[in-house]
Amino acid sequence: MIDFTNKVAIVTGAGSGLGRSHAIALAARGCKVIINDLGGSRTGEGASNTAAEKVVAEIESKNGIAIADYTDVTNFEQVNQMVEKALSKWGRIDILINNAGILRDKTFAKASMDDFQKVVDVHLMGTVNCTKAVWEPMRTQGYGRIVVTSSSSGLYGNFGQTNYGAAKMGVVGLMNTLRFEGAKYNINVNALAPVAATRMTEDLIPAKELSTLSPEAVTAGVLYLVSENGPNGQILCAGAGCFAITRMVETQGVFLGENPKPEMVESHWEQITGTKNQLDLDQGSSQTTKFLAMADQASSLNG
Repeated sequence: MIDFTNKVAIVTGAGSGLGRSHAIALAARGCKVIINDLGGSRTGEGASNTAAEKVVAEIESKNGIAIADYTDVTNFEQVNQMVEKALSKWGRIDILINNAGILRDKTFAKASMDDFQKVVDVHLMGTVNCTKAVWEPMRTQGYGRIVVTSSSSGLYGNFGQTNYGAAKMGVVGLMNTLRFEGAKYNINVNALAPVAATRMTEDLIPAKELSTLSPEAVTAGVLYLVSENGPNGQILCAGAGCFAITRMVETQGVFLGENPKPEMVESHWEQITGTKNQLDLDQGSSQTTKFLAMADQASSLNG
C-alpha cells in the first residue's frame, strides 16, 4: 500500500485537470497538499482564487488536509514565498509535482515571440523556479520526490506546438541532470508525459475518446513516481490506463576516421542510422566514452 501520511506536497496547476487529480489522490492517502493555481485561462491570461479554493474544499470535505496558493510559477520570488508557507506550516516538503501549464498553439511561421516566450516561461522556467525553491529543503532533510511534466509533443513533435514542444523537451533535459545531482540526497526526479481529457486538450482530442482519457487514469503512475520506492530518472508515459517508458537511444554508429568528409557521412548513412545494437546510454559522458572506444578500436585494427 503506497501511503503518504505525514508527507507534504506542492502540486502546481492543481485547480483543474491533471493537477487536481494528482492533489486529490495524494490527500486521500494522507498527504498534506498545497493546491497551487493562478486561476488564469488556458492561454495564461487573468487570475482567480476560485479554482484552487474549490479543490481545497473538495479535499477537506473528505477529511483531507490542503491549503490554497495562487502563486504565479514564473515569478521566483512568489514561488519562494509559497515554499516558505509550506515549511512554516508543516515543517518540510517531500513532494513537488510540476504540472502548471498553458497553451498558445500556432505554427512557427505565425507564432509571435511573446507567445513563444510565455509558454516557455510557464512550462520550463516555472518548473525550474519551483524545483529550485524546494531543492535545498529537500537536500537538507535528505528526502525528496519531484515530477516534471513533459509531453509527447516535446518527445516526438506535434504540428503547431513549437513553443510547447520546446518547453516540454526542456524539462526532460532538466530531469536528466537533476536525477544525478539529487541521488545522494535521496531526491528522485522523474518526468511524466501524460495524455488526458483536460481543458488543455478538450479541442485537440475527438469527443468520443475524451471519456477514456480521464486524468485519474494518469494519476496512478504519478503517485508511484513520488512514492518512497519510486524510480529515478524515468520518463513515464501515461493515458487511458496505459503506461509505458520512453527512452532516448543512440545507434551504434560507425567510425569514419579522424578527418571524415561529408561524402563519407552520406555514403555510410544507412549504417549510421541502423538500429541494430543501439544503446540506452545512462549519461552524457557515455557518448564520449563510446566514441573514443570506437576510434581506439579502429586504430588498433589498422595497426
